[in-house]
This record gives sequence, C-alpha cells and structure tokens, in this order.
Amino acid sequence: MNPLRRDPERAGHRRRTLQRGVIILPSAFTLGNLFFGIYAMVSASRGDFMWAGWCIIFAGVLDMLDGRVARFTRTGSAFGAELDSLVDAISFGVAPALVMFELFFADTEWSWILSFVYITAVVVRLARFNVEQGGEAKRSFHGLPSPSAGMTLGAFYPFSQTPFFAANLSDLPWAEIIAIGMVLLAVLMVSHVPYAKVGRIGLRTPRGIANTVIALAALFLALYVPEYYFFTVLVLYTAWGLVKSVLLGFLDRLPTGDPLLDEDDEEQDDARAEVRDVDYGDLGPRGRSSNPTQSDDALEEQR
Repeated sequence: MNPLRRDPERAGHRRRTLQRGVIILPSAFTLGNLFFGIYAMVSASRGDFMWAGWCIIFAGVLDMLDGRVARFTRTGSAFGAELDSLVDAISFGVAPALVMFELFFADTEWSWILSFVYITAVVVRLARFNVEQGGEAKRSFHGLPSPSAGMTLGAFYPFSQTPFFAANLSDLPWAEIIAIGMVLLAVLMVSHVPYAKVGRIGLRTPRGIANTVIALAALFLALYVPEYYFFTVLVLYTAWGLVKSVLLGFLDRLPTGDPLLDEDDEEQDDARAEVRDVDYGDLGPRGRSSNPTQSDDALEEQR
C-alpha cells in the first residue's frame, strides 16, 4: 500500500471534526457575550461600575461578531438564532437595567419598576425581531436594536468619568435623565422606527470602500478614546433614527411602501411565483399532466 495515499476514512473523520468545530464557533462568540453580561452584573453588585459598563460593551462587540462569523462560515442555524436572543435578553436587558438600578435607583422603593419596563421592552423587542425579521435584518432594524440600547446604558458610566463630563455635565440631574432615557429606549425598541444596520465592508464597490474607511476610523476611535466614543456614537445613532423618522413622517409623509422591505427580494419572489404557475405537462410523458387538479376524464380525452 502506498504510504502517501490518503486514507478516505481518516480524511472523512477530519472533515467532520473540522465541520463541527466551525459550527461551534459562532455559539462560542454568543456564550462569550453571555459571560460578559453575567460579569457586568457581578461587577455592579460589587460597586465596580467601570468594569460593569465595559463588560456590556464587550458583550455588544461579541454579539456583532457572532452573526458575521455564522454568515462567513455558513453555519447559521435556528438554534444559534434562539441562543443569541436568549443571551441578548440577559446581556442587553437584565445587565444594563441592574447596573442603572445599582447606580441610581437602589435607595428608592419603587424605582425598580424602571428596570422592569426596560427589560420587558428588550424581551418583546427580541421576540418581535425573531418573528417579523427572522432573526436577521435586511435593510433596517424594526425598532431600536436591543444591543444598541444596552450598550448606551453600559457606556454611560465610563463616559461620566471623563474630564469633559466632570467639567461640563456633572451638575445635571442624571438620576432623572437616566430614568427618562430608560423609558425612551424602551419605547424606541418596541416602536416602528427603522434603524439602519451596519453596512458591509469590502473593496469591490464604492459603497463597500466607504464602509471600510468608516469602519477603520471607528475602530481607531474606539481603541484610542473608548470612553468618549461609545456613548457619543450610540446616543447619536439612537437620536438619528428617531429624528430621521420624524422628518420623513412630517416632510415627505413617508413612502407608501414599507421601508423595511427589500424590494429586490420581493420582485424575485414575484418572478419565481410566475414561473411556478407555468404548466409543464407537455414536457412530461405522453398522456400525463403535471397539473395535479386535472381529472381522469381529461386524460381520457387526451388519449
């Protein structure tokens, strides 16, 4: 036997092992998201709000990566989508609500209702997202994404420790502002306001090149001034979606079509539906028809 000849059984075993490893990879990112969500709550209970905030940010980064890894490796599954939703409910629902409760509302008897309202909105948002958009947005998110809302709350404390905040914003009534902000985030998550998804990066099209440049600039700022970058960008993203929706509603009165639908996909579906209506009976064996509704009497007439 030629020792250089590959053993088919061994090669098949290696292929199956590699395939299982690739399938597990997106779930590993998702579970990493869960780890940081849990540790954010642990840190908040210990009074370490800086680490609590950064852990929610880390969870958001992993949440962004797990979907891209699944698409890149073509290992997306219904199990992965459900796992991602359950983890997001903890990392971007329970964890930010607990951090804000410990930071601002622990001494007030009924303020925990704010956390309940926020967590309820996150859970409803995730359930609606899975039903309406199949766990993946096409052009826009239907309502504010829960990771954006959770990361906004998580990024507040690191931002509040900056010199700019201490010099210009520290005197504001932040307990009241955060309370209103949590309610506003909850309303936006369950609203019909469309929020743009992150564009695909690439070097083949002008849009892809522009998205790549923006992503690199964002990465540089996130690494160089993270305490300023995350909170500012997330607040602007939240406000821009709302302002854009209001302007379109009052100035252009919104287009008649649903802005969340992908028109190209709809046209393709209509084209495929027209193809399905064609009767291919003449192409089959003589005397038979592909139309299941054709009666035996009609077949006899053909004979």
